[in-house]
Amino acid sequence: MLKDKKTGMHPEDPDIHPSEITDKELYLNRRQFIAAATAMAAAGIVVPESAPADTAVGRKLTVTKHGRFADLEKETPLHDASHYNNFYEFSTSKEDVAELSRNFRTRPWTVSIEGHIKKPKVYNIDELIRLFPLEERIYRFRCVEAWSMVIPWTGFPLGDLLRKCEPTAKAGYVEFTTLADPAQMPGQRREVLQWPYVEGLRLDEGLHPLTLLAVGMYGETLPNQNGAPLRLVVPWKYGFKNIKSIVRIRLVEQQPVTSWMKAGPEEYGFYANVNPEADHPRWSQAKERRIGELIKRKTLMFNGYADQVAGMYSGMDLGKFF
Repeated sequence: MLKDKKTGMHPEDPDIHPSEITDKELYLNRRQFIAAATAMAAAGIVVPESAPADTAVGRKLTVTKHGRFADLEKETPLHDASHYNNFYEFSTSKEDVAELSRNFRTRPWTVSIEGHIKKPKVYNIDELIRLFPLEERIYRFRCVEAWSMVIPWTGFPLGDLLRKCEPTAKAGYVEFTTLADPAQMPGQRREVLQWPYVEGLRLDEGLHPLTLLAVGMYGETLPNQNGAPLRLVVPWKYGFKNIKSIVRIRLVEQQPVTSWMKAGPEEYGFYANVNPEADHPRWSQAKERRIGELIKRKTLMFNGYADQVAGMYSGMDLGKFF
């Protein structure tokens, strides 16, 4: 099996076996932390010293609006979606992330909104969640490794937050940064990527109504392994664009250099639009395997969201700008 030229690792085998799936009870019964948290300076997160550490996992969410954007496709079971995860901050093994992140602290947590905006602010995560009505949206999720899921996410449109912050004329892109905390995230002790993880969107992509800031899935707060407490969900792009555990959102003038662009620029471009005609250098993207299914299915252009998003890329060569 070929190794990744940049990381030296083998591509992950996308097949899931029933014996590797952790019971839902183990997922739900996570220990809550009551110890006082110390200030975390990494990646711009501000933590009051007197605030309690609380994972907030498993909390039910109040949803005001429901939307299905996956053509009545069957949802991926919760235990599959929460125990087969790419989250290199914890591990490069998809099956190990859930266990390694089980004690990850998501409270207290702050998110800094900054850059070319008129109203910069540092939000407490619970303040941010209360700011906008929460919606449940059932989206297809497609990984660059040619596997996919259908997940009911809960969150609010990123565009609502961006408009509230009032981008200036210089804002052309949105840059996102994940928490950097090697003490909690053992994967960051290895030089797999340059930490902290950074991703980005064009401003019009960030403002698109399909682009979601997710705080939950399956009606509850996000599991740690799925990007708690706040992650990006852009359903027409490959999974690595959907950055997890966000601590900073910055409006910038120039296109950000993202983590995977640094790691493998010949393999991972800025746009990451699902395009079955543009193969990864080491495998085909023409077909994908839906988790829980044995037979591969045809990959859809823009992951099936072409009617909604293709106009943003009119005239672009999506084989060149991949």
